[in-house]
Amino acid sequence: MKTLEDQMAFYAAYHQDPRNKATHFIGVPFIMLSLFIPLAWLRIDVGGLSITAAMVFAAIVLMYYFFLDLLLGIAMLVVNAALIWAGERIAALGMAQGWIWFALLFVGGWILQLVGHAFEGRKPALADNLFQIFVAPIFLAAEVFFALGYKPGLHAAVQERAKQLRLSATDARLTTAS
Repeated sequence: MKTLEDQMAFYAAYHQDPRNKATHFIGVPFIMLSLFIPLAWLRIDVGGLSITAAMVFAAIVLMYYFFLDLLLGIAMLVVNAALIWAGERIAALGMAQGWIWFALLFVGGWILQLVGHAFEGRKPALADNLFQIFVAPIFLAAEVFFALGYKPGLHAAVQERAKQLRLSATDARLTTAS
């Protein structure tokens, strides 16, 4: 399993432009929320407690986040709880309203991210590694925490490795073109 530094560096190599990052701070939560809407309709009752597929999915991803970094995992727990709560509220509006919200948030979130990658001048990280879909949310949390002074050594290492990954990708494109 890759370390937090490994995951962050790979993702950061595709996300250096501040405009791209800004679009992701909106687009990624939109997409997460959109997915929690239909997952909220899938539920079972266990001892009087209603457990949704959104909760189960989030719990699985959160286990991975906690493995990567405890504090970032806690931050993602709070974010996921808020998004699951919002998804449940939207799902409670009914199927028709829920699917409309799903479509608006899902499509809007992806459009924002693609606009960001146009600014970046680079394809999304998930084009090279689909697992990056799960890294995006914790990457954004890490960006906030790094800006607040969290683990400056890790932040510097991530930025340096991202720079090297971008250079090696550029070298590979130049070699292929010639």
